[in-house]
Amino acid sequence: MTTELMKQADQVIAKTYKRFPVVFLKGKNSTLFDTAGRSYTDFVAGIAVCNLGHAHQRICQSLTNQANTLWHVSNLYYTVPQIELATWLVNHSFAERVFFCNSGAEANEAAIKLARRYFKERNETNRFRIVTMEKSFHGRTMATLSATGQDKIKTGFDPVLEGFDFVPFNNAEALRSKISPSTCAVLIEPIQGEGGVRCPDADYLRAVRKICDETGTLLILDEIQTGMGRTGKLFAYEHFGIEPDIMTLAKALANGLPIGAMLAKDHIAAAFGPGSHASTFGGTPIVTSVALEVCKMLVEDNIIQHTHNVGAYFKEKLFGLKNRHAVVADVRGIGLLLGMKLTIDGASLVTRCMQKGFLINCIQDNILRFVPPLIIQEEEIDRLIKCLDEILE
Repeated sequence: MTTELMKQADQVIAKTYKRFPVVFLKGKNSTLFDTAGRSYTDFVAGIAVCNLGHAHQRICQSLTNQANTLWHVSNLYYTVPQIELATWLVNHSFAERVFFCNSGAEANEAAIKLARRYFKERNETNRFRIVTMEKSFHGRTMATLSATGQDKIKTGFDPVLEGFDFVPFNNAEALRSKISPSTCAVLIEPIQGEGGVRCPDADYLRAVRKICDETGTLLILDEIQTGMGRTGKLFAYEHFGIEPDIMTLAKALANGLPIGAMLAKDHIAAAFGPGSHASTFGGTPIVTSVALEVCKMLVEDNIIQHTHNVGAYFKEKLFGLKNRHAVVADVRGIGLLLGMKLTIDGASLVTRCMQKGFLINCIQDNILRFVPPLIIQEEEIDRLIKCLDEILE
């Protein structure tokens, strides 16, 4: 059955992914099950999406309750779940306003548009350029791939959108030198996920915040991968003693249902008046009700503290692999956003781990990325470490 399903998929689905030869049927907690009955411990979690694992009872109940109540109305009207989720996000962050959409790319689109419009509303019409980082990733739409600092994402889509300048990540002086009178914003991931799990130096983001303050430039933090508890804090900016002007969220916000959010301070969000930006499916009752339940669980069930603790445990075990195997060049990351850089290509390790019942991810050709559900347990980590140890041997 598995082979037939894969053949059928290859005949009808656009070939935008190089898929692994497996068809998943169901999941529970940190485990996935395929059509052949094999189980896999999931250290990918939909790429940092299923923070609370698969088929969590409380989330399923929230979804079922809302599905029996109200699915969708236009954003021409108010709905209770959307109001409650926006209130929760405002109460737990720097922000005062929330715009809901459907994905991380859409959230970043909204942030880019808001930054430009903010200065247009102030009659500073020459300020439209945005400085972003080399090796960054911000999405696949025309604006967000234009903002992405990886040429491979842009291949075949020229001409890209004008107005983006690039500097090296972790280099405050390079950023300062690039900001000009036409710069409206700096767009940056607190930790570069797709770029290789690259973490900032301790004082880098504070320096970025200071540069933005001195030049009157908006600071946009892309927390699509780092947000919602992934780093052991609700938002990654909390590690670095700063606040952004605008922040984008998606991925784990609704644990797998499609949602994005752009959060901003009130005086900046005011540039988005009625008709200036919109989303048909942004913040539907069924998605926001689930997202609200996810948010509550992260805090009420001490998931974030667990992430901090188990992330430190996982990182220590990865360093153990580094000490034992010369092909491991580096271990990096915070919380449960971890990377292990190799001196060899990592694709074969991903395949061999999968054969042994573990799902991991390789980025930038030689960096293994680990972004499991935040409910992952030490015993599951131990089993993966043993698997990696054997393979690296």
